[in-house]
Amino acid sequence: MILVAGSANIDFVTRVEHIPAPGETVLGQSYSVSGGGKGANQAVACGRSGGSVAFLGALGADGFAETLRASLRESGVQDHTLTLTLPTGAAFISVSEAGENAITVASGANAGLLPEHLGDLQGVTHLVMQLEIPLSSVVAYAQAAKAAGVQVVLNAAPARELPPELLDSVSLLVVNEGELASLVGPGEVRVQLRRAADLGPARVIVTLGGQGSLALDTLASAEHQYMQVPARRVKVLDTTGAGDTYVGALVTALSEGRSLPEAMHFAGVAAGLACTRAGAQPSMPTRAEIEEALP
Repeated sequence: MILVAGSANIDFVTRVEHIPAPGETVLGQSYSVSGGGKGANQAVACGRSGGSVAFLGALGADGFAETLRASLRESGVQDHTLTLTLPTGAAFISVSEAGENAITVASGANAGLLPEHLGDLQGVTHLVMQLEIPLSSVVAYAQAAKAAGVQVVLNAAPARELPPELLDSVSLLVVNEGELASLVGPGEVRVQLRRAADLGPARVIVTLGGQGSLALDTLASAEHQYMQVPARRVKVLDTTGAGDTYVGALVTALSEGRSLPEAMHFAGVAAGLACTRAGAQPSMPTRAEIEEALP
């Protein structure tokens, strides 16, 4: 069983000609409302890609909460969400004609997901987390999971300074190029990966957009520690949720016993498919769609 602990937001998505600059107003033709939040997104991606998964998050006692719960149910995710007096988290997303996005998040109930809310880890093999809930909760959950023999997967997004006790509990760290640089400073990407692994995680993956992904696995033999998997070429409509799709599909594949390169390939295909559709959770492919797209 995969447990995803993290944020859940209601997403307000507007398509615009270009991302607004500071002080600029850009008119969009329409907007859509759907489930989002990095935690819920990754749980949905796990579920749709075939993983056995549960989601721990916090929602408000409002109408948006049911939209999020419905998306979890429809994706085969076990709902372990809490209801708090804070409003459900929200994200305000602008998507340009080139498929790039700019996102503002109001945390709401996500800020109320506390260390004591982590339940029994019996039967859990992988704990997946991000950084849109309180850092104290992320640290506490990671330490509890490590003590229970659970593999801890951290998607260190959005970028922020991370305490040593968190990184020491992480089995697999997944970051994009900006997040990697924020964590270890600038440099050649393989050197950056080595610096990140020196902080604690045995495995580190950096996603490289259209260039695919690159991993360092310190558990492998010296000549096989670095592995690069190219991206699947697609016509990009919207990159929102692609990174979360990658993480969810990656952990699904790892939970099934696939090797790290195989899991990276599976995740890359899933993320590529998500880029061809609009929205975060609505864009995430099913297991059948991923397998059909695999070469």
